[in-house]
Amino acid sequence: MSLLEIKNVSINYHTNDKTVYAVQDVSMNVDEQDSVGIVGESGSGKSTLAMGILRLLPENIIETSGEALLEGEDILAMDTKHLQEVRWMKMSVVFQKSMNALSPVHRIGYQMEDIYRVHYPNEDKKVIQDKIYSLLKMVNLPERVYMSYPHELSGGMMQRVAIALSLIFEPKLLIMDEATTALDVVTQTQILNEIIDLEKNMNIARIMITHDMSVVASTCKKVVVMYAGRIMEQGLVNDVLVNPQHPYTKGLMSSFPSFTGERKNLKGIEGNLPDMSIYPTGCVFAPRCPFATERCHKEIPQLKKYGDNWEVACFQSGGTSNE
Repeated sequence: MSLLEIKNVSINYHTNDKTVYAVQDVSMNVDEQDSVGIVGESGSGKSTLAMGILRLLPENIIETSGEALLEGEDILAMDTKHLQEVRWMKMSVVFQKSMNALSPVHRIGYQMEDIYRVHYPNEDKKVIQDKIYSLLKMVNLPERVYMSYPHELSGGMMQRVAIALSLIFEPKLLIMDEATTALDVVTQTQILNEIIDLEKNMNIARIMITHDMSVVASTCKKVVVMYAGRIMEQGLVNDVLVNPQHPYTKGLMSSFPSFTGERKNLKGIEGNLPDMSIYPTGCVFAPRCPFATERCHKEIPQLKKYGDNWEVACFQSGGTSNE
Protein backbone atom coordinates (compact mmCIF):
# COMPACT_ATOMS: atom_id res chain seq x y z
CA MET A 1 0.00 0.00 0.00
CA SER A 2 1.35 3.43 -0.96
CA LEU A 3 2.24 5.76 1.91
CA LEU A 4 3.50 8.59 -0.31
CA GLU A 5 2.54 9.11 -3.94
CA ILE A 6 4.46 11.77 -5.83
CA LYS A 7 2.66 12.66 -9.04
CA ASN A 8 4.21 14.82 -11.76
CA VAL A 9 5.94 17.14 -9.30
CA SER A 10 7.89 20.05 -10.78
CA ILE A 11 9.80 22.68 -8.78
CA ASN A 12 11.17 25.87 -10.31
CA TYR A 13 13.30 28.58 -8.71
CA HIS A 14 12.49 32.11 -9.87
CA THR A 15 15.19 34.78 -9.61
CA ASN A 16 15.25 38.33 -10.92
CA ASP A 17 16.63 37.40 -14.31
CA LYS A 18 15.90 33.70 -14.89
CA THR A 19 14.03 30.54 -13.93
CA VAL A 20 15.85 27.41 -12.79
CA TYR A 21 13.99 24.19 -13.64
CA ALA A 22 15.27 22.23 -10.62
CA VAL A 23 12.80 19.31 -10.67
CA GLN A 24 10.67 18.35 -13.65
CA ASP A 25 7.72 15.95 -13.84
CA VAL A 26 8.85 13.55 -11.10
CA SER A 27 6.56 10.65 -10.18
CA MET A 28 7.37 7.91 -7.67
CA ASN A 29 5.75 5.86 -4.90
CA VAL A 30 6.89 5.03 -1.38
CA ASP A 31 5.04 2.11 0.17
CA GLU A 32 4.50 1.50 3.87
CA GLN A 33 7.71 0.25 5.53
CA ASP A 34 9.52 0.92 2.26
CA SER A 35 13.10 2.14 1.77
CA VAL A 36 13.87 4.21 -1.31
CA GLY A 37 17.28 5.59 -2.22
CA ILE A 38 17.49 8.65 -4.47
CA VAL A 39 20.87 8.91 -6.18
CA GLY A 40 22.54 11.17 -8.71
CA GLU A 41 25.29 13.75 -9.07
CA SER A 42 25.27 16.96 -7.04
CA GLY A 43 22.78 19.31 -8.66
CA SER A 44 20.47 16.54 -9.85
CA GLY A 45 17.53 17.86 -7.83
CA LYS A 46 17.50 15.20 -5.11
CA SER A 47 17.45 17.55 -2.12
CA THR A 48 15.17 20.06 -3.86
CA LEU A 49 12.62 17.29 -4.38
CA ALA A 50 12.77 16.23 -0.72
CA MET A 51 12.66 19.76 0.68
CA GLY A 52 9.85 20.61 -1.73
CA ILE A 53 7.78 17.69 -0.47
CA LEU A 54 8.42 18.80 3.11
CA ARG A 55 7.51 22.40 2.13
CA LEU A 56 10.81 23.70 3.53
CA LEU A 57 11.86 25.70 0.46
CA PRO A 58 11.53 29.51 0.43
CA GLU A 59 8.03 30.09 -0.95
CA ASN A 60 8.80 33.56 -2.31
CA ILE A 61 11.08 32.17 -5.04
CA ILE A 62 9.57 28.71 -5.55
CA GLU A 63 6.90 27.54 -7.96
CA THR A 64 5.67 23.99 -7.33
CA SER A 65 3.17 21.92 -9.30
CA GLY A 66 1.93 18.34 -9.12
CA GLU A 67 0.78 16.32 -6.12
CA ALA A 68 2.49 14.71 -3.13
CA LEU A 69 -0.12 12.51 -1.47
CA LEU A 70 0.73 11.39 2.06
CA GLU A 71 -1.90 8.83 3.05
CA GLY A 72 -4.14 10.38 0.41
CA GLU A 73 -3.67 14.02 1.51
CA ASP A 74 -1.85 16.40 -0.84
CA ILE A 75 1.01 17.98 1.14
CA LEU A 76 1.55 20.62 -1.54
CA ALA A 77 -2.06 21.85 -1.21
CA MET A 78 -2.29 21.91 2.61
CA ASP A 79 -2.81 25.18 4.45
CA THR A 80 -0.12 26.21 6.91
CA LYS A 81 -1.95 25.03 10.03
CA HIS A 82 -2.66 21.56 8.67
CA LEU A 83 0.91 21.29 7.35
CA GLN A 84 2.25 22.00 10.85
CA GLU A 85 0.10 19.19 12.18
CA VAL A 86 1.43 16.74 9.59
CA ARG A 87 5.09 17.70 9.32
CA TRP A 88 7.25 16.01 11.98
CA MET A 89 4.21 14.07 13.21
CA LYS A 90 3.69 11.94 10.08
CA MET A 91 6.86 12.77 8.15
CA SER A 92 10.20 14.02 9.39
CA VAL A 93 13.71 14.68 8.10
CA VAL A 94 17.29 14.11 9.17
CA PHE A 95 19.71 16.65 7.74
CA GLN A 96 23.39 16.21 7.01
CA LYS A 97 24.83 18.95 9.25
CA SER A 98 23.71 17.56 12.59
CA MET A 99 26.27 19.61 14.55
CA ASN A 100 24.31 22.73 13.60
CA ALA A 101 20.87 21.30 14.39
CA LEU A 102 20.67 22.40 18.03
CA SER A 103 21.57 25.44 20.10
CA PRO A 104 25.17 25.15 21.39
CA VAL A 105 24.35 26.86 24.72
CA HIS A 106 21.47 24.66 25.89
CA ARG A 107 21.49 21.06 27.06
CA ILE A 108 20.30 18.50 24.52
CA GLY A 109 17.58 17.03 26.72
CA TYR A 110 16.06 20.44 27.44
CA GLN A 111 15.94 21.25 23.73
CA MET A 112 14.28 17.93 22.94
CA GLU A 113 11.70 18.69 25.64
CA ASP A 114 10.91 22.05 24.02
CA ILE A 115 10.51 20.39 20.63
CA TYR A 116 8.13 17.80 22.08
CA ARG A 117 6.00 20.53 23.68
CA VAL A 118 5.42 22.20 20.31
CA HIS A 119 2.82 19.51 19.61
CA TYR A 120 2.03 18.45 23.20
CA PRO A 121 2.31 21.65 25.30
CA ASN A 122 0.54 20.26 28.36
CA GLU A 123 2.33 16.92 28.61
CA ASP A 124 3.78 15.95 32.01
CA LYS A 125 7.52 16.59 32.30
CA LYS A 126 8.22 13.07 33.58
CA VAL A 127 6.42 11.54 30.58
CA ILE A 128 8.49 13.66 28.19
CA GLN A 129 11.75 12.77 29.92
CA ASP A 130 10.96 9.06 29.80
CA LYS A 131 10.14 9.42 26.09
CA ILE A 132 13.48 11.14 25.39
CA TYR A 133 15.47 8.61 27.42
CA SER A 134 13.84 5.78 25.47
CA LEU A 135 14.71 7.50 22.17
CA LEU A 136 18.33 7.97 23.22
CA LYS A 137 18.52 4.29 24.13
CA MET A 138 16.92 3.37 20.82
CA VAL A 139 19.74 5.08 18.88
CA ASN A 140 22.43 3.63 21.19
CA LEU A 141 23.21 6.78 23.15
CA PRO A 142 23.85 6.79 26.93
CA GLU A 143 21.49 8.65 29.28
CA ARG A 144 24.19 11.24 30.05
CA VAL A 145 23.55 12.75 26.59
CA TYR A 146 20.32 14.22 28.04
CA MET A 147 22.35 16.64 30.18
CA SER A 148 25.14 17.18 27.63
CA TYR A 149 25.77 20.17 25.39
CA PRO A 150 26.11 19.60 21.62
CA HIS A 151 29.83 20.46 21.62
CA GLU A 152 30.49 17.64 24.08
CA LEU A 153 29.41 14.99 21.56
CA SER A 154 31.14 13.56 18.50
CA GLY A 155 29.74 13.91 15.00
CA GLY A 156 28.39 10.37 15.11
CA MET A 157 26.68 10.95 18.46
CA MET A 158 25.11 14.19 17.23
CA GLN A 159 23.86 12.38 14.14
CA ARG A 160 22.19 9.87 16.45
CA VAL A 161 20.61 12.77 18.37
CA ALA A 162 19.27 14.14 15.07
CA ILE A 163 17.78 10.72 14.26
CA ALA A 164 16.23 10.51 17.74
CA LEU A 165 14.67 13.96 17.20
CA SER A 166 13.22 12.89 13.87
CA LEU A 167 11.54 9.92 15.58
CA ILE A 168 10.20 11.81 18.58
CA PHE A 169 6.60 11.82 17.25
CA GLU A 170 6.87 8.35 15.69
CA PRO A 171 6.37 9.44 12.05
CA LYS A 172 5.49 7.01 9.28
CA LEU A 173 7.94 8.53 6.80
CA LEU A 174 11.57 9.47 7.45
CA ILE A 175 13.56 11.47 4.88
CA MET A 176 17.33 11.37 5.25
CA ASP A 177 19.13 14.05 3.22
CA GLU A 178 22.80 13.01 2.99
CA ALA A 179 22.44 12.26 6.70
CA THR A 180 25.53 10.05 7.03
CA THR A 181 27.79 11.54 4.36
CA ALA A 182 30.12 13.47 6.70
CA LEU A 183 30.75 10.47 8.98
CA ASP A 184 33.61 8.01 8.85
CA VAL A 185 32.87 4.63 7.26
CA VAL A 186 32.65 2.68 10.52
CA THR A 187 30.28 5.16 12.19
CA GLN A 188 28.20 5.42 9.02
CA THR A 189 27.79 1.65 8.88
CA GLN A 190 26.79 1.47 12.54
CA ILE A 191 24.16 4.19 12.15
CA LEU A 192 22.75 2.69 8.94
CA ASN A 193 22.38 -0.69 10.64
CA GLU A 194 20.61 0.99 13.56
CA ILE A 195 18.25 2.78 11.16
CA ILE A 196 17.32 -0.51 9.50
CA ASP A 197 16.53 -2.01 12.91
CA LEU A 198 14.46 1.07 13.85
CA GLU A 199 12.45 0.76 10.64
CA LYS A 200 11.53 -2.81 11.48
CA ASN A 201 10.62 -2.01 15.08
CA MET A 202 8.69 1.21 14.37
CA ASN A 203 7.22 0.35 10.93
CA ILE A 204 8.82 3.39 9.30
CA ALA A 205 9.26 4.06 5.58
CA ARG A 206 12.47 5.82 4.52
CA ILE A 207 13.64 8.00 1.66
CA MET A 208 17.43 8.22 1.61
CA ILE A 209 19.09 10.90 -0.51
CA THR A 210 22.72 10.14 -1.22
CA HIS A 211 25.44 10.10 -3.86
CA ASP A 212 26.85 6.88 -2.38
CA MET A 213 25.63 3.91 -4.42
CA SER A 214 26.91 1.43 -1.82
CA VAL A 215 24.61 2.92 0.85
CA VAL A 216 21.59 2.42 -1.40
CA ALA A 217 22.71 -1.06 -2.43
CA SER A 218 23.09 -2.21 1.18
CA THR A 219 20.18 -0.44 2.91
CA CYS A 220 17.36 0.21 0.40
CA LYS A 221 14.76 -1.89 -1.40
CA LYS A 222 14.22 0.57 -4.26
CA VAL A 223 16.35 3.12 -6.07
CA VAL A 224 15.47 6.28 -8.02
CA VAL A 225 18.19 7.64 -10.31
CA MET A 226 17.90 11.39 -10.95
CA TYR A 227 19.76 13.60 -13.39
CA ALA A 228 19.22 17.32 -14.03
CA GLY A 229 15.90 17.31 -12.19
CA ARG A 230 14.40 14.27 -13.94
CA ILE A 231 14.12 10.57 -13.16
CA MET A 232 16.26 8.51 -15.52
CA GLU A 233 15.52 5.09 -14.03
CA GLN A 234 13.75 3.64 -11.01
CA GLY A 235 12.98 0.20 -9.67
CA LEU A 236 14.12 -2.48 -7.24
CA VAL A 237 17.75 -2.20 -6.14
CA ASN A 238 18.43 -5.80 -7.16
CA ASP A 239 17.30 -4.97 -10.69
CA VAL A 240 18.54 -1.45 -11.36
CA LEU A 241 21.97 -1.67 -9.73
CA VAL A 242 22.70 -5.20 -10.94
CA ASN A 243 21.58 -4.70 -14.54
CA PRO A 244 21.17 -0.95 -15.20
CA GLN A 245 19.40 -0.02 -18.42
CA HIS A 246 19.82 3.75 -18.65
CA PRO A 247 23.23 5.02 -19.88
CA TYR A 248 23.39 7.44 -16.95
CA THR A 249 22.84 4.67 -14.40
CA LYS A 250 25.52 2.62 -16.16
CA GLY A 251 27.86 5.60 -15.95
CA LEU A 252 27.26 6.00 -12.23
CA MET A 253 27.94 2.31 -11.65
CA SER A 254 31.16 2.46 -13.72
CA SER A 255 32.42 5.36 -11.60
CA PHE A 256 31.96 3.48 -8.33
CA PRO A 257 34.41 0.83 -7.09
CA SER A 258 33.31 -2.74 -6.55
CA PHE A 259 34.32 -4.51 -3.34
CA THR A 260 33.98 -7.96 -4.90
CA GLY A 261 35.12 -9.61 -8.12
CA GLU A 262 37.79 -8.43 -10.50
CA ARG A 263 39.33 -5.00 -9.91
CA LYS A 264 38.47 -2.67 -12.77
CA ASN A 265 39.51 0.84 -13.71
CA LEU A 266 37.00 3.47 -12.65
CA LYS A 267 35.59 5.66 -15.39
CA GLY A 268 33.80 8.95 -14.80
CA ILE A 269 30.99 10.36 -16.92
CA GLU A 270 32.40 12.86 -19.38
CA GLY A 271 30.94 16.37 -19.45
CA ASN A 272 28.97 18.36 -16.89
CA LEU A 273 25.40 18.91 -15.79
CA PRO A 274 23.44 21.16 -18.18
CA ASP A 275 22.42 24.73 -17.44
CA MET A 276 19.22 24.17 -15.48
CA SER A 277 17.87 27.59 -16.47
CA ILE A 278 17.52 26.39 -20.08
CA TYR A 279 14.51 24.14 -20.56
CA PRO A 280 15.65 21.06 -22.54
CA THR A 281 14.38 20.32 -26.03
CA GLY A 282 15.41 16.67 -25.81
CA CYS A 283 16.79 14.17 -23.31
CA VAL A 284 18.72 16.12 -20.65
CA PHE A 285 21.45 13.46 -20.67
CA ALA A 286 21.86 13.41 -24.46
CA PRO A 287 24.88 15.83 -24.56
CA ARG A 288 26.85 13.42 -22.34
CA CYS A 289 25.40 10.13 -23.61
CA PRO A 290 27.64 7.99 -25.86
CA PHE A 291 24.54 6.31 -27.35
CA ALA A 292 22.50 9.45 -28.13
CA THR A 293 20.75 9.63 -31.50
CA GLU A 294 19.17 12.55 -33.33
CA ARG A 295 15.84 11.70 -31.70
CA CYS A 296 17.41 12.00 -28.23
CA HIS A 297 18.33 15.63 -28.93
CA LYS A 298 14.83 16.50 -30.18
CA GLU A 299 12.41 14.63 -27.90
CA ILE A 300 12.17 14.23 -24.12
CA PRO A 301 11.85 10.52 -23.25
CA GLN A 302 9.16 9.56 -20.74
CA LEU A 303 9.46 6.79 -18.17
CA LYS A 304 8.45 3.46 -19.69
CA LYS A 305 8.03 0.10 -18.04
CA TYR A 306 11.02 -2.15 -18.52
CA GLY A 307 9.76 -4.83 -16.17
CA ASP A 308 7.73 -5.23 -13.00
CA ASN A 309 8.40 -2.23 -10.73
CA TRP A 310 11.06 -1.02 -13.17
CA GLU A 311 10.92 2.13 -15.33
CA VAL A 312 13.47 3.68 -17.67
CA ALA A 313 13.39 7.05 -19.46
CA CYS A 314 15.40 6.13 -22.54
CA PHE A 315 14.39 5.63 -26.18
CA GLN A 316 16.79 2.70 -26.47
CA SER A 317 15.77 0.78 -23.34
CA GLY A 318 13.12 -1.29 -25.11
CA GLY A 319 10.51 -0.53 -22.46
CA THR A 320 6.77 -0.32 -22.98
CA SER A 321 4.62 2.81 -22.58
CA ASN A 322 3.00 3.52 -19.21
CA GLU A 323 -0.07 4.93 -20.94
